[in-house]
Amino acid sequence: MARVFLLTGGNTGDVKRTLQRAQQLINQRVGPVLRCSHRYESDPWGFEAPERFANQALEVSTDLAPEEVLDAVQTIERELGRNRAAEAVEKASTGARYTSRPIDIDLLLYDDAVIETARLTLPHPRLTERRFALEPLCEIARSKRHPVTGRTIGELLEKLKDEA
Repeated sequence: MARVFLLTGGNTGDVKRTLQRAQQLINQRVGPVLRCSHRYESDPWGFEAPERFANQALEVSTDLAPEEVLDAVQTIERELGRNRAAEAVEKASTGARYTSRPIDIDLLLYDDAVIETARLTLPHPRLTERRFALEPLCEIARSKRHPVTGRTIGELLEKLKDEA
């Protein structure tokens, strides 16, 4: 069994309900959710939007391989209303890298794996610069070490706070 850390988030629709449903589906399709953080609110990162994001970190025990986890969470995203094609159109029209969405599920860590394929990079390539991901992750995995930097999640969060 592997331990995977996921970040769920969104900023459109009934976000609280969507995150609850995402957690239920992850529990059914990826594996048992062992721990989950509180929901944290943050401003959009990398683009402008009137709605704030709610984010929640989950620790999941899974028998799935990393790319199988990716497939499962992307299916869950689609079922919960994420439309990547519409997002691509919006991003192209605004020039923004990101856009509002009802749900986003990011794979942050998979055990201590370091993976770089065409479809998946782990640990998440921008984890160390995203306070909105580190805060909820720190709540459930403060002493977990980032497999590339060697720093704990708590240390990464403190470093980011110091730089702000």
